[in-house]
Amino acid sequence: MSSHSLTTSHPFGITTVDAEYVRPGFAAVHLVERDGRVAIVDTGTNDSVPLVLAAIRARGHALDAVDIVFVTHVHLDHAGGAGELMRALPNARAIAHPRSVPHLRDPSRLIEASRVVYGEARFDALYGTPVPIEPHRIGETKDGDLLTLGASEFRVLHTPGHALHHHVLHDIDARAVFTGDTFGLSYRALDTDDGAFIVPTTTPTQFDPQQLVASVRRIVALQPEALYLTHYGRVTGAERLGAALEEQIAAFVAIAQRHAGSSDRERAIGDALRLLWIERLEAHGAPGAAVDDWLAEDVTLNTQGLIAWLQRAERGR
Repeated sequence: MSSHSLTTSHPFGITTVDAEYVRPGFAAVHLVERDGRVAIVDTGTNDSVPLVLAAIRARGHALDAVDIVFVTHVHLDHAGGAGELMRALPNARAIAHPRSVPHLRDPSRLIEASRVVYGEARFDALYGTPVPIEPHRIGETKDGDLLTLGASEFRVLHTPGHALHHHVLHDIDARAVFTGDTFGLSYRALDTDDGAFIVPTTTPTQFDPQQLVASVRRIVALQPEALYLTHYGRVTGAERLGAALEEQIAAFVAIAQRHAGSSDRERAIGDALRLLWIERLEAHGAPGAAVDDWLAEDVTLNTQGLIAWLQRAERGR
């Protein structure tokens, strides 16, 4: 039986809740508690909602103590459960990037596009049916906005690069940033004595390397003591991790450009990404075979993201 805990407590009233998406330790929802009030960062899928509600109650709160549901972006592993969760939280407002708001009001286009990517059966198994949020319960952000929870303030930063509709939440009191996917992926199973192992995510279709590097640098410039990633949980050492992300983003671009004219560029780019991560894992003191255990789907998604980026560049010529 796994010893993985569904919840992990951190300083400043922050809790990582395993969303139980795909596998343990793969996707997280974060609770933030201040002065008896609660914020939730990302929601997981519909299947995650009972776990989040149970975690709120386990922390000693009624559901009407939740004021904020902050959606970093509307990819369904982050926001597929937002509508279902909001139905259970009478006082909460969903806080979203302006580009995300239409999809939270009406997720039908997002569902349709995702069904094409995943296929009907896999989509239904992963996401069920995301439900809309009533428009009056959604607030949209501007870059630099301040949100309050109890006596604490949180600053919103718009961080494109992974997606145009991505924003992150800077917890000023905790000196922490809830990063969604902007600051990459870091699975605890890949930690070594050297710390966390981190990789960027270029998931289709809006990857932009220059924007992503700028967003990573913006987060590092905050000098956070901790970063809370949806994939997965708390990491520290922002400067080292930010440098690792920048190195890999540059390597991704070089790989994509090198194989742009290949007759089978999807296979060529995927193979090169996999080899890059094997080499980096082994340099980090982790087994290279862990790529296939933990990063196989990310190889595929990053490959698709890079091809979409190449195609946009080709159309722009």
